[in-house]
Amino acid sequence: MVTGTPLHDSPGAAPVPVAEVTPRAGSVHRTLEILEVVAAQGGASAKDIADATGLPLPTVYRLARELLDSDYLVHMREEKRFELGYKLHQLGVSLHQQIGVPRAVRQEVVALHEQLGLAAYFAVHRGSQIAVVATADSPACPRLRPIDFGFHEAAHATALGKILLANMEPEQRTLHLDPEPMPRFGPGTITGHDELTAQLDVVADRGLAWEHGEFQAGATCVAAAVRAGNGLLVGSVAVSGTDERMARDPGATESALRATASRVSRFYRSGRTQRG
Repeated sequence: MVTGTPLHDSPGAAPVPVAEVTPRAGSVHRTLEILEVVAAQGGASAKDIADATGLPLPTVYRLARELLDSDYLVHMREEKRFELGYKLHQLGVSLHQQIGVPRAVRQEVVALHEQLGLAAYFAVHRGSQIAVVATADSPACPRLRPIDFGFHEAAHATALGKILLANMEPEQRTLHLDPEPMPRFGPGTITGHDELTAQLDVVADRGLAWEHGEFQAGATCVAAAVRAGNGLLVGSVAVSGTDERMARDPGATESALRATASRVSRFYRSGRTQRG
């Protein structure tokens, strides 16, 4: 950590004393923006950060000082830029411990991909969030894009999201969903609450959720719930492919998906969740 050092990228920039750092409304969001820019660029100068975020340079310096003092950033004086600090590694380790994928689960995802010739996924449901933590695909069977951490923003338009929504109480679901009309991501996206609710009743009954061109045009996905021993939802196993490919034998696809979800659920029920 660098302390007591002027944070500037040019001779004309003034140092920002630590005493001037005071909390202000919205500072958490702006601070996280700075970390995201530094992470995305593999290091960034104050000007780079200002250009990417639209924040004034004095604000960048002030928030960067807070991050330096907390070890979330380090200041590379010779290169006049910021890089991620060591404290973030501790957070990353903790996150991995919470949502890291056991080796046996990764193997199940790969086996499902190879069995069906479809892109396969395992997602962890944490509160109202969906984190896709394991994917198996190939050039012939590519994954959906984007499909990453934060996938919950499109919950009403995805098979993974429908599994999550179907397991929510109506009041919780209402708080989670956008007002009508809900955002449209593909030609088949359901934008009305009543139509979605009717479909979610079927999902809850069958333990399977389909999406047909709802997240991406031309793409179909189906997901099955994974549950812990107490019946609580842990996550979902899913496969995706082109509409044509997924229409060939949906019964066989559902059967393989259910079998995989059952094995993954047994793994979580056993408590053998040592990450590998």
